[in-house]
Amino acid sequence: MEIMATGSRADFDSVVHPSAFNRESESEPPSTRGRGPEAFYASALWLRSAFAELRFDVDHVVVEGDLAVVHTIMRGRQVGPFVVYDERGAVAQVFAPTGRTFAVKQSHWLRVEEGRVIEHWANRDDLGQAVQLGWVPPTPLSWCAMRGPSGRSVKTRRADSQSVSEGRRFLSISPKKYQTNRMFR
Repeated sequence: MEIMATGSRADFDSVVHPSAFNRESESEPPSTRGRGPEAFYASALWLRSAFAELRFDVDHVVVEGDLAVVHTIMRGRQVGPFVVYDERGAVAQVFAPTGRTFAVKQSHWLRVEEGRVIEHWANRDDLGQAVQLGWVPPTPLSWCAMRGPSGRSVKTRRADSQSVSEGRRFLSISPKKYQTNRMFR
């Protein structure tokens, strides 16, 4: 797992089979969606571009036949934007850097052939990571940074703004029992 945090391309060539496939690449950059060491190295570079001090602390390893399961805690600090991609390889969402640290449990499943990884998939605590990094619930500033250019018309934005204003007005004229949430004042 250390290879993802600090490994060179040559390290990936020695550990990853030329036909290896990463099942987790569906939300990663297009360069990660191929096969072999180059695609796995692209995944590492993608993670490193968003997270400094990246490391994987290995708690347990279980091996049976050609399958290895590695239970880890992934740790790091978000220093760059974390970009998520859709199935077409287009940017789906960008999480602005927060400077916060995180530590989340993960299980990585590795199928091995000829002494090298031929297949990878994982179970990750993405929600835990999002909460620790402040992506969830989003602050108003991070929400704006994540949305980026919305492509919505000024008229739509005005309508949304008017709806918020109407909601605030409703709360201010409603009976006292409905005025408990001061956020809208």
